[in-house]
Amino acid sequence: MEGLFVLLVLAVLAVPVLVVVALVKISGLRHRLELLEEEVAQLHGAREPQAVPSEPTLADLMREQAPPAAAAPPRAQPAEYQASQPPAAAAPPGPVPTPPRPEPAMATPPPLPPRPAAALPRIPSPRPPRSSPDPVVVIARAVRHWFTEGNVPVKVGMLVLFAGVAALLKYASDQGWFTLPIELRLAGVSLAAVAGLVFGWRQRQSRRSFALSLQGGAVGVLLLVVFAAFKLYHLLPAPAAFGLSVAIVAGAGVLAVLQNALALALLASLAGFLAPLWLSTGSGNHVALFGYYAILDAAILGIAWFRPWRALNLLGFAFTFGIGALWGAWSYAPDKFDTTQPFLALFFGFYLLLPLLYARRRAAGRRDLVDGCLVFGTPLVAFALEAGLMHGTFGADGARMPLAFCALGLGALYAGLAALLRGRDHYAPLLTAYAVLAVGFATLAVPLALSAQATASVFALEGAALAWLGLRQRRRLPQLSGLLMQVLAAGSFALGVEHSHDPLQAVANARFMGALLISLAGLASAWSYWRRDDGTRAPALPYYLWGLAWWLGNGITEIVRFVDEPMQVDATLIFLTATAWLAAEASRRLRAPALAWTAALGFVAAPVLALVQWTAHDHPFRELGGLAWLAFAALGWRSLRCLREDEGHAPAVAHAAWLWTWPLVLAIYALDLTQAARLGDGWRIAAFGLPWLAVAALLQWRPTLAGAPMGARFAQWRAPLQGSILLALLLGAAAAMFAPGQSEPLPWLPLLNPLDLAQVAVLALLLRWLASPGAPEDLARLRIPLIAAAAFALVTVITLRATHHWGGVAWNGGMAGQSLVQTSLTIVWSVLGVLGWIIGSRRRQRGLWLAGALLMGVVLAKLVLVDRTHLGNLLGIASFIAYGLLCTAVGYFAPAPPRADADTGTDDGRTPPAPPAHPLQETA
Repeated sequence: MEGLFVLLVLAVLAVPVLVVVALVKISGLRHRLELLEEEVAQLHGAREPQAVPSEPTLADLMREQAPPAAAAPPRAQPAEYQASQPPAAAAPPGPVPTPPRPEPAMATPPPLPPRPAAALPRIPSPRPPRSSPDPVVVIARAVRHWFTEGNVPVKVGMLVLFAGVAALLKYASDQGWFTLPIELRLAGVSLAAVAGLVFGWRQRQSRRSFALSLQGGAVGVLLLVVFAAFKLYHLLPAPAAFGLSVAIVAGAGVLAVLQNALALALLASLAGFLAPLWLSTGSGNHVALFGYYAILDAAILGIAWFRPWRALNLLGFAFTFGIGALWGAWSYAPDKFDTTQPFLALFFGFYLLLPLLYARRRAAGRRDLVDGCLVFGTPLVAFALEAGLMHGTFGADGARMPLAFCALGLGALYAGLAALLRGRDHYAPLLTAYAVLAVGFATLAVPLALSAQATASVFALEGAALAWLGLRQRRRLPQLSGLLMQVLAAGSFALGVEHSHDPLQAVANARFMGALLISLAGLASAWSYWRRDDGTRAPALPYYLWGLAWWLGNGITEIVRFVDEPMQVDATLIFLTATAWLAAEASRRLRAPALAWTAALGFVAAPVLALVQWTAHDHPFRELGGLAWLAFAALGWRSLRCLREDEGHAPAVAHAAWLWTWPLVLAIYALDLTQAARLGDGWRIAAFGLPWLAVAALLQWRPTLAGAPMGARFAQWRAPLQGSILLALLLGAAAAMFAPGQSEPLPWLPLLNPLDLAQVAVLALLLRWLASPGAPEDLARLRIPLIAAAAFALVTVITLRATHHWGGVAWNGGMAGQSLVQTSLTIVWSVLGVLGWIIGSRRRQRGLWLAGALLMGVVLAKLVLVDRTHLGNLLGIASFIAYGLLCTAVGYFAPAPPRADADTGTDDGRTPPAPPAHPLQETA
């Protein structure tokens, strides 16, 4: 096996050696010709100038100096050419130091006359005999022409029509035409109803009342047909009957809007809300029921955009919440809370917007501008239903805090609506109603949620209010009182936590909300100070850090209390991402450096949490990791857009952390995938490095894409960021040199395996970066030696891997003692040294020649110190022979290093000849 390996290596080595030998031979002939021309020029320079200067051609000089024995026999020339030549002088018997003066320059011999071409008779090419076409070919060609030429759609249509007519005739032969089944009867009634609907639509201008009545009747008939087909005759399945009913109701609603027909709209809505009742199968699927009602309510909302039909709004409100309340009283169970709560919120949203649309379509100043039934009825009915859901799910005690938050949320919602409608005279009546609802729900939240910890939170809010009032009145005492109140609130909260027995429910508990209010109070005080530009901004930063500490501590504590341990890191990532986003949004408006740095530190925490996810659950996308990184992608992008106008260093830190996070996350995930697929370590290392290579390539060739969304500001930190990622890649590639690079399930091939390709890609990126303007000047000047050293190390490692995979040498610390390893290294290093010698000589690069000589010296020392111990086997002998042959070849082709001449600019010390005016004749 070892002998075969050596022969294989020698055979591969012989190919480049032979190519180099051939190139050098050609170069040597050219060099000898240049020397001969130089010698002739020197001989002519020693002669006296003549009156009529005449220079011999190089061919004449060579013919005169050639010895007689080496002269070739003369070629036969045409008669006219021989007549124009002078008689040749006899050659001297020995070498003549100075050639005799040639005769005056003879004229250029005339070109040979062209030989007349023989008149050859033109032989016509025989035509192949015509044969009769193949019938199969003729038929296939006809079919192809029929399907590809002419009116193809008509032809295909005729074929389909023929098949349809044939099927119809067969059906007619099997069925009786005088016995009409129930399907045909229902179809006839449906066609009659559709005809009446079309006729009523055509009469809508001339006979409006008749047309609307006819259309309403037609819609009713169609709904009855669907009902009969489903309930009485069981011809339609439930989904089809339901879908047809929805389509009919939707069509009736469109007709009502187009014709401004409230009666038709009421009929359509009434039929739509009753359809689930008469088409019910008794399955009790409340999701389907409420989903269908949501579609109807969305249609009513769309109609309200065009028509101010209060009666239609009230009809939808009554059926939606009435049937919902009946279902809740009869069929609600705690396990249905998750599928019921979203629908209640959706219906509340629909009927919250309907009064706004109704007021939008009504004229200002009308007494019925405010739809009081919906304005006040919607929140009260919805809150009552919400209380019923929570009472049935969490019990009387457990529902208090969620209901308090619900009331607080409703108060905030109506307060926001009131603030939004300020200054709009058309909505002035709604403004008062919304303000009353906001105060009422905020007041309702207090008795629902108040506890000892909540009391401390109220102290914190009062402290924030005192600080704001003191700033507004420019008084120190209220400001100090506000600070003291917030500190006391924190102490009271700590004492309350020690003796509290909160129900274990995430977020919706007094402990979380108390700490949240303390945090918000501190942040509000910070904002109150920051927004003033009269020199009183100093307390803003301490207040901000106080509020931020409470915010972060409260969130992380809640995660530890209520989230399972493997998913705690995922929840923490979501929480910190949301915090960074909120800080970035606030920074965009307030231009506060503390907010910008908060957002930047949120980005910095992301790669750290990715490493924690790696240890917690194998890869970052497991458990809640996928949701966490999706949130990081969306909110992080928005945060960067908010930060790009900041003038400090926070945008650079945030964007650099962003570009470091994604390759780390994807690399960990790729590593987990390769491990699960049981691939070799070469695949695993390459998969881990691929995202980093992609980011480095983007930074090098697509900086605009890599710098998004920071825009032109990315140029400020592109160079250090690119250098840091390339340094990480270089360190990773150096660490990967100690890996054997298994490529299972594929066979291992040098350079054509994933690990070697990844390491070569790292070197290519490093070389490209060192040659770019963004690289440091000190490193750029040393790029060739650095890359050469790295490439030499990589070639050495590839050689060791070849001995491991092909030679069966174990990959461990003892492989250096194997003769196969030492012989392979000797041959490879010798080839590299020979290439450096020859290429340096040919290209006149002294540094490359010296590098090759140095490497050959290292190989020689290795032979003397290491390889001589293996002279007892074939591999050791082969290493010596290979080195000897290579050194002999180099000694023949490039024995000395090229040296530059300062005067002439050449590398070999010779004076370059003047540029010739003729290929074989120099100018005097």
